[in-house]
Amino acid sequence: MRRAEYHSLDGLARRPFTFLADRHILMPIRRFYIGALAINDIPGSETATRTATKTATKRFVILASIIFAGEMIFSLPFHITRFFRPTFLEVFSISNTQLGDIFAAYGVVAMLSYFPGGIIADRFAPRKLMTFSLLATALGGLYLYSIPQASGLKLLFAYWGVTSILLFWGAMIKVTRQWGAADTQGLAFGLLDGGRGFVASLFASGAVLILSISVGAGSGAGLGNIILFYTLVTAIAALVIWFTLPANTDKPELEAGIKRTHIIETLKNTNVWIQGGIVIAAYCGYKALDNYGIYAVDVLGMSQLESAEFTTLASYSRPIAAIAAGLIVDRFSASSVIRILFTVLMAAFVLLAVFDPSTNLSSEMAWFVMANLIITFVAVYALRGVYFALLEESKVKLHSTGTAVGIISLLGFTPDIFFAPITGRILDANPGFVGFQHYFLALAAVALAGLVLSAFLVKRVSNIRT
Repeated sequence: MRRAEYHSLDGLARRPFTFLADRHILMPIRRFYIGALAINDIPGSETATRTATKTATKRFVILASIIFAGEMIFSLPFHITRFFRPTFLEVFSISNTQLGDIFAAYGVVAMLSYFPGGIIADRFAPRKLMTFSLLATALGGLYLYSIPQASGLKLLFAYWGVTSILLFWGAMIKVTRQWGAADTQGLAFGLLDGGRGFVASLFASGAVLILSISVGAGSGAGLGNIILFYTLVTAIAALVIWFTLPANTDKPELEAGIKRTHIIETLKNTNVWIQGGIVIAAYCGYKALDNYGIYAVDVLGMSQLESAEFTTLASYSRPIAAIAAGLIVDRFSASSVIRILFTVLMAAFVLLAVFDPSTNLSSEMAWFVMANLIITFVAVYALRGVYFALLEESKVKLHSTGTAVGIISLLGFTPDIFFAPITGRILDANPGFVGFQHYFLALAAVALAGLVLSAFLVKRVSNIRT
């Protein structure tokens, strides 16, 4: 958009963003606003203003739909076990180890789905892919409601590994990258993950309310109501995507996306594989949050309901952390911010491993431990919000986004296979603080690995620029 066109806009709309321009950290928001107003109508006319408003509204409705669907697709496989893990283990009569093996079934199938899913995302319109995935995932919720045995849960989670990844994940990441501008990728992905975090917390709060209302009817009835709640919302998300996402989101990329040379070129890109390693470390931190409910009960002495309330309230830090990280990334660089986050995460995990609140649960110790838990929530959510912004920094071509995301996700989300089985055995072998001490030390080592990989990527990107 030409500067003359921008200055012809209504003064009330202009002044706030002139103010933001003086605060460089908020420049990406201003760029989004201006980009939405980049139209060919006569500058300053009412038609131009109305069209600009309509364009901006449409863009944000699309993003809101992606955010809503992007979280609901994972609500049945992950929200219930994350926010209500003690209740889930009790109702299904399984151990941490068994649940870990169930998640491994999801992880194996998901890993096999990432790469072909990325290629599919480069070839077909996201609306159809994402709608079908959401409906298929909701269908699995009806089976979960029947409270199947452990063997049935393995089959169900393997099924969800296909429905939530193969046709959904690559399409969601690609359409988000297209939605953002080249110099605001941090904000685009920060809004995606931050928004997803807000959606997760909002609906988890509703699920906690359902559980509290159902306390008198027993854990089984309460969990059953929660399963039906998430099943219904996932199906609604499918309808939202179908009616809001444009049918031709990526038509201009269809021919370029299916060329074999682009796939080979992306496979040979070392930076893509390094990003996969970074995502492994960050995703291990994210998976670690799933066991905080157990930590709250076994080490901090909370009840199951208090544990669910704590993890739900802490999850509200996700939108703030992800969006703030996105803004900072667009001011500096994704790789530099990610290095800082891994450093903070490593320090917090070490402190949690060293201090045992079960032997001295004074008010000072309780606040110290809770503060470190919250720090890990914030750092992990910030990492999740920006690690796909590395795609732009590493100069991955837009038409190869789906393929690159497939490779990064194939490697980066392998913790879905190994994390829960390993950590489940760690916690079952040494119940209480000792098990969590080993748990947090292992996580500190993983954060260190992420820090090293991030530093390596910074060096490689710097060499490319020079």
